[in-house]
Amino acid sequence: MINQKDLEEILKVNKIIDPKQLKDFSDKARADSKKLEDFLIDQKIISSDLLYEKASEYYKIPFINLKNQAIRKDILYLIPEITARAHQTIAFDKNEKELSIATLDISNLELFDFLAKKTQLEIKLNITTPDNIKEALKLYHKGLNAEIKEIEDSQQVDSDKPENLKNLAQDLPVVRVVDTLLEYAILEKASDIHIEPADAEVGVRYRVDGILKKVMTLPKVTHAGVVARIKILSNLKLDEHRLPQDGRFKIKTDDYQVSFRVSIMPTFDGEKIVLRLLPDQAQQLTLEQLGLQPGPYEIVKRNIAKPHGMILVTGPTGSGKTTTLYTILNILNNPGVNISTIEDPIEYRMPGINQSQVQPKIGFTFANGLRSFLRQDPDIVMVGEIRDTETAEISINAAMTGHLVLSTLHTNDAVTTIPRFIDMQVPTFLIASTLNLIIAQRLVRKICKNCIESYNLDKKTIDELSKQFDLDKLQSTLTKQGYLVNGQDIKSILFFRGKGCQQCNNNGYKGRIGIYETLEVDEKMSELILRKASREELEKAAIENGMTTILQDGFIKAKAGTTTIEEVLRVTQE
Repeated sequence: MINQKDLEEILKVNKIIDPKQLKDFSDKARADSKKLEDFLIDQKIISSDLLYEKASEYYKIPFINLKNQAIRKDILYLIPEITARAHQTIAFDKNEKELSIATLDISNLELFDFLAKKTQLEIKLNITTPDNIKEALKLYHKGLNAEIKEIEDSQQVDSDKPENLKNLAQDLPVVRVVDTLLEYAILEKASDIHIEPADAEVGVRYRVDGILKKVMTLPKVTHAGVVARIKILSNLKLDEHRLPQDGRFKIKTDDYQVSFRVSIMPTFDGEKIVLRLLPDQAQQLTLEQLGLQPGPYEIVKRNIAKPHGMILVTGPTGSGKTTTLYTILNILNNPGVNISTIEDPIEYRMPGINQSQVQPKIGFTFANGLRSFLRQDPDIVMVGEIRDTETAEISINAAMTGHLVLSTLHTNDAVTTIPRFIDMQVPTFLIASTLNLIIAQRLVRKICKNCIESYNLDKKTIDELSKQFDLDKLQSTLTKQGYLVNGQDIKSILFFRGKGCQQCNNNGYKGRIGIYETLEVDEKMSELILRKASREELEKAAIENGMTTILQDGFIKAKAGTTTIEEVLRVTQE
């Protein structure tokens, strides 16, 4: 857990290993694909206790032996188990002013800041050994087993009676299990929590940076209590187990305010719950922070300044379309304009904007809501999604009569949006005269900056890439656009990846960014739309006009060290 540079310095300063031996050990560790620290401890060249004691002297941070500590349960639980396990950090003591924690990663400032805000105590750092952390983590199991036993005892109830389920949901062990799941999800910046019953257990998965990962397995006996607790939080029917239910609740602390959108679906093994995490305030991002290159950035800036017309953002579910729309709305939001939105659901609250949520059960649909908004003297209208011909027609008419309309559509790329509108029976002359801009996007994971390394593509990877698309054409386009030096070959370009470290949970990625293509509807494109040109003709004209495709934008970001080629292929080829 000590980085290699510091480790070598600690060993030299304390004269534990001479430089020649150290080089030999480093080479052997590399050959075994091991970290130097693990190699030295496995080979018993140095003990873990001695190494971390010397590390504490080097970092000038106290060393603690947790084996000699009696850790109170209330202090231990200040850091939830999954957080403690992921970040190798244990809370072991506290007083009125300080919380003492033992860790292997003294650089995890984000976690320490979170704990300080959560506990309102000053954090006192201590270094310990991996074995100490491993033993301390076992204390959670003793506590968790006791809580599960309590849940098991309270399960001897008739689950068809709401009053029994209500009592079960308020049991302290159930509350603690659910609180742990929610708190860790917020800390890990998860976008969704999946609680999935199986035959003999309950799996818990989080979606972090677009990828689902399993974080916990609970005994099946906890399922009824967890479901009941989430139903109570969401104000849903406790005794309804056969029909899907949707709800919402909010958690508000000094550190964060998060809304949870809840979907409960009956399955063969019980009710499955998916919670979507929605920070109550939209992130105040700029267009540059979204990941737009200078050319597309200027195109977007130019088009959002237009007083009327339509701007569409397209892409699959979870590709960041709503974030892009909110970013544009945030730029346009000022006291001189009236902005109205109709959404399903309202994901973020934005001050100064009139936001409405569709209610199909009572007939308040996108189309009906949009008609009503047009009687409210709007300057800018955002429609959450164009799903049908009626909404498409009203949106286009609004754009034609002096309003700026923003919306989303489900298509794979920018060009396909035009044939999709034609399929919806929208006349081509309306599309050609009102459509200003189409932005297609995907989200890719960013390489963790803490463990980034460079490499050249090997022949096998290049052959695989060649099978999927035309590398020569890609190379030629990137050279024309100035992203490659003339004559530079893809084989010689340095690309990047993450090795995996404590900061990114050893997966090499941390955070996400967009890759885009922006299609501006100019005079030539309007002519092609009017004569119902094929998708291929439209794409050819857009590329000739300088449009950077999603794939090209992904390669530019891979070359710049923002993401990896594998990640670009994952989101563009699926």
